[in-house]
Amino acid sequence: MKKLFAILLLMNSFSLAAQTFNISGVVDHHGNTLPGATVQVKDADKGAVSDINGWYQINGLQPGTYTLIFRCIGFKIQESQVTLVDKSVVANQSLEENSLGLDEVVISGTMKPTYVKASPVKVSVMTSEYLSTFTPVAASSVMEGIKLFAGIQEVVACGVCFTNSISINGLPGPYTAVLMDGTPIYGNLASVYGLNGIPAMIIDRIEVIKGPSSTLYGSEAVAGVINIITKNPKDQPLVSLDLMATSHLESFGNISVAPSIGNASGFIGINYAYINDFDDRNHDGFGDMANLDRYSFFTKWNIQRKSNKPFSIAAKYYYEDRRNGVEQYLVNRNYRNIRGSSTVYGESIYTDRLEVFGTYQLPFTQPLKLDFSFSNHIQDSYYGSDFYEAEQRIAFTNLTWDKTFGKHSILTGLTSRLQYYDDNTVATYNSETASNQADNQFIPGIFIQDEWAATKKLTMLLGSRVDHYAEHGAIWSPRTSIKYDLGLWSSLRANFGTGFRIVNLFTEDHAFITGQREVVISEQLKPERSYNGNLNLNHIYTLGNSQGSIDLDLYYTYFTNKIIPDYDQPDQIIYANTDGHAITQGIGLNLSHEFDFPVALNISYNLQRARQYEYDTGDDEVVTPIEFAPEWSGVFTANYKTKKSGINLAYTIRFTGPMQLPEVYDVDAQGEPLTQHRSLKSQPFMFHNIQIAKSFNEHWSIYG
Repeated sequence: MKKLFAILLLMNSFSLAAQTFNISGVVDHHGNTLPGATVQVKDADKGAVSDINGWYQINGLQPGTYTLIFRCIGFKIQESQVTLVDKSVVANQSLEENSLGLDEVVISGTMKPTYVKASPVKVSVMTSEYLSTFTPVAASSVMEGIKLFAGIQEVVACGVCFTNSISINGLPGPYTAVLMDGTPIYGNLASVYGLNGIPAMIIDRIEVIKGPSSTLYGSEAVAGVINIITKNPKDQPLVSLDLMATSHLESFGNISVAPSIGNASGFIGINYAYINDFDDRNHDGFGDMANLDRYSFFTKWNIQRKSNKPFSIAAKYYYEDRRNGVEQYLVNRNYRNIRGSSTVYGESIYTDRLEVFGTYQLPFTQPLKLDFSFSNHIQDSYYGSDFYEAEQRIAFTNLTWDKTFGKHSILTGLTSRLQYYDDNTVATYNSETASNQADNQFIPGIFIQDEWAATKKLTMLLGSRVDHYAEHGAIWSPRTSIKYDLGLWSSLRANFGTGFRIVNLFTEDHAFITGQREVVISEQLKPERSYNGNLNLNHIYTLGNSQGSIDLDLYYTYFTNKIIPDYDQPDQIIYANTDGHAITQGIGLNLSHEFDFPVALNISYNLQRARQYEYDTGDDEVVTPIEFAPEWSGVFTANYKTKKSGINLAYTIRFTGPMQLPEVYDVDAQGEPLTQHRSLKSQPFMFHNIQIAKSFNEHWSIYG
């Protein structure tokens, strides 16, 4: 009997040894499953990758205790211990988001939702949480947040009224297309002051593409695209309040509500900015900062339809009273009574702007979606005694059809743009009829792109667009993008594209207003064209239980038909397409790392060369740097955040290298220009920002 028992026990031991156990479970983030997460058994050659539902299973295990390592791009690495006593054990895991942003869904690169890591077009993303952490942007405007992108500069072109624009990789602001929820809405007139009226409270994230994107977005998308994605109303708190004041006697504020009415969820917000302090620290007689009163009203509604097809509509109204000049012009708001004075110098700009935009998927079986927008921009301004009045209206529609055929994802669309522009200058003066004649344009367009998943590692995107202009005929702009996965954590992207731009001189160069010069257009101006190549290498790495990202960019852009104003004649500004060309080229490097302790770092650096090549009367090539294009620039951010104390400490450095400046002459006591101009090259400079925030609970926080 003892022998029989021993035999049975031995057979049972062999049976147990022959059996294998498994661990399975679901990987998620706040209830949303995470496909593509890797689950590895520590110190063993066993693991699995989660499927489209976030489910994984590791087979071939023996009884015992194991440590599982969970990894997913865009989330913190986490470890979990599991003890196997039963044949099958369930081990679900929820991951925390990190600061790399690689799990963000973006639409700018391909005009349809895709993950940052999967997009064949390189898209940089900055979330509203990141913006509020590293800048006082929460109660200010989007222009503050844009500066955190390496290679992107705010260019201030007027030291009195502080006209500003957004420069990408050294190119002037009018070469940058600014979108709202993927819709072109900001025309040339709005680019002068209108971008300051985008309050940060409405921003969910900012997406940036460097390089021409005219294939999808038409004119102005020559240097790149900045797409401002507004918040989803249903994800917002019922009531939100944000107030900020500074030692310069500035005040900023936001208040918003997010109600739900029937089948609609909405977001309603009011933003204000107030600056009314004369400060002249450089003693030049003019205020160092423009004073302003700015009010912005924004609302967005998502309507739930029975078909679950998307329908959203948003509107924004923006009013700004901007002024600057000598102290006598500003004190006690004297400018209101002396606007246009020839004896007391000041500049006063009133801006009224209305925007309506949205998306509606048509109720058909085919995936047809309509994006639409309308804007009306009015500027009433005095530059000294010179009066400038202008109005621009833009109506835009974009009908797209998106369909997948096997490995091919086809997107095609029809666009139309109605554009009205009128002002009180020679820009809209008809010499034949000796009367004012507003400029009306209808610009139809068609585009198509094919995103082809050739293999599991190789994705190719081919696109082409044709726009028709009454004065220039059909303009064609193709592009090609290639993405190759070198491994699970590394990818290589190559982008080649073209851009074009129709120039509206009088909304881009205010020198004709203040210079008392005659405007001469010496020829029929042709559209400016650009040709760009961009190479991007991205690698995700792990260091212990922490994760980081290295991003390397190489870019080269060639311009033809560039229009450069000629000021050589003292009483004229002469506009013409140059016979030469312009080239911008550079390298960008970005390193992000989030440690397993509460510290995150980001370092970005951009080295560039931007030059114009022209020919003098002797046919000798003359090379000059492009103005306001820094030779190098960078951003460093560090963040320390503790959940227990609720304290968040953020430190930002923005550094800018030397750049070419325009020729400027100071004046003597009698107001006469000096014989020697100022330096034509700036000195390197830095901005430091330290922000401390204390969260008391999920509802209340204070920052400084």
